[in-house]
Amino acid sequence: MQQTVTIDCPPEILLGLHLNAEGFAKYLKQQAAINLFKEGRLSSGTAAAWLGIDRVTFLAMAFAAGAILLEDTADDFAREIALL
Repeated sequence: MQQTVTIDCPPEILLGLHLNAEGFAKYLKQQAAINLFKEGRLSSGTAAAWLGIDRVTFLAMAFAAGAILLEDTADDFAREIALL
């Protein structure tokens, strides 16, 4: 079941960012997916599916935003290769 979240946004924020409501929603969704991934609360696959993009594209976006994609532990490595 899909849920919709509504937030209030003053028009000056949209004007300042040069975005319409749809563009701002897309931006917020991408930022949320990346940050939840960075916090370890979403897998890269789940985040990519939420955004409607492939996992490699999502990982490139997350890396560009400063996410650590793979730590130096065997558990992290095993978890990531299991998703391939």
